[in-house]
Amino acid sequence: MSLQEQLSTLKSQIIANLPEEIAAVMRDETEKLSESGIVALAPKAGDIFEDFTLPNHLGEKRSLAALREKGPVVVTFYRGGWCPYCNLELRAYQAVLPEIKAAGATLVAITPELPDASLSTSEKNELEFEVLTDANSDYTRKIGLVFTLPERLRPIYEGIGINVEDYNGQGQFDLPLAATFVVDVDGSIASAFVNADYTLRAEPSDVVEVLRSRVKQNA
Repeated sequence: MSLQEQLSTLKSQIIANLPEEIAAVMRDETEKLSESGIVALAPKAGDIFEDFTLPNHLGEKRSLAALREKGPVVVTFYRGGWCPYCNLELRAYQAVLPEIKAAGATLVAITPELPDASLSTSEKNELEFEVLTDANSDYTRKIGLVFTLPERLRPIYEGIGINVEDYNGQGQFDLPLAATFVVDVDGSIASAFVNADYTLRAEPSDVVEVLRSRVKQNA
């Protein structure tokens, strides 16, 4: 089953268990974000991807520039371990990690989660790739991928046991768009997926195909 099929099934299950008025608010906020124009301003294929230096859960810094010296880099952004769609995505990327490595690439995930939370997410999903913390979403904001969780969604999230501040820090409600990039060794973006709808994600098999095509082109 593809990742998108899994996500669609999950979405149907979640919506079926929500009161219609709450589901309507969530749909409305997603539509507002889609219509805001934020996606149009996000990095695109052919752009140079802004370098980052971010810590993993041990506080060890990882820079995109250093990672690119080893080969292409897949950079995916996720909202938090509290997000079931994100967990599905992370596990799907873990499943194709051997293929990503076989193509000479590195995979990293970037999240606004604090290191303790990102470690829990990594352990829960048995991830073998690094998860980097973008504290206060500073880097993600710089490249135009950040939105703030709307105030009318916050009590809804809290009502289902999700307190974003517990993961991101006091007063931090900024989240990344659903986004995945393949960054080439020269820093250019070989492929870009950005969507305002968090229930949609880049298909890992498509990312692997992009990497394989880069290998063939450079052979």
